[in-house]
Amino acid sequence: MSSRLQGHEQYLPLKRIPHHVAIIMDGNGRWAKARGLPRLAGHRAGTENLRQVLRAAVELGVQVLTLYAFSTENWGRSESEVQGLLSIFERVVDRELLELHKEGVQVRHIGRLEHLSLKFRQKILDAIDLTKNNQRLILNIAFDYGGRAELVDAIRRIVTDGVPVEQIDESLVSSYLYTANCPDPDLIIRTSGEMRLSNFLIWQAAYSEIYTTSTLWPDFDKGELYKALKVYNERNRRFGLATE
Repeated sequence: MSSRLQGHEQYLPLKRIPHHVAIIMDGNGRWAKARGLPRLAGHRAGTENLRQVLRAAVELGVQVLTLYAFSTENWGRSESEVQGLLSIFERVVDRELLELHKEGVQVRHIGRLEHLSLKFRQKILDAIDLTKNNQRLILNIAFDYGGRAELVDAIRRIVTDGVPVEQIDESLVSSYLYTANCPDPDLIIRTSGEMRLSNFLIWQAAYSEIYTTSTLWPDFDKGELYKALKVYNERNRRFGLATE
């Protein structure tokens, strides 16, 4: 019997919903391999899953969703896989943007853009501009993103701006990150059962709750998201403070 929740009646209200959920979408390759399919078929299945997860996030009350789509390390994969991934993601922007805008989703990009083609880069910038006033859900797409690269970029900008050393504190550093003006994630979910952050939001995740599931990303649905939120709801967030 499947462990997934069946039917709307089982989505009982939760007392605490994380404002910001970030997801490391892992397992596309293993999903494809288990079905005797090429890796890119798994990536396509993973992108097809985005729509239902976005809808589920809105329905469950999440206000900010960050998805780890492509890391700075992913450039080291085979040329065919990298080009296939870029092509898939570009098509996703073409296919989904107007619907996202219609549904009130504000699209943001976190990461670097300079390694992308001018055409793809412009599509991302156009998506950001088109949806900038939407408020139903903020969707951060981490594309060509790495936590260490983010910190390096932030330090370079701080130095370039000539900020006096005595003015540098945690608040200032946060304001120079890709996620400036966005709250840190309350909950980070990793699919496929791996137990690491993989260079994802390493500054912002300082006090995030971590939830892992063996479910592969293409199979991660509303029921799986609800289970993650339920576990979050049961945790006691102390932020380094004693509870007694």
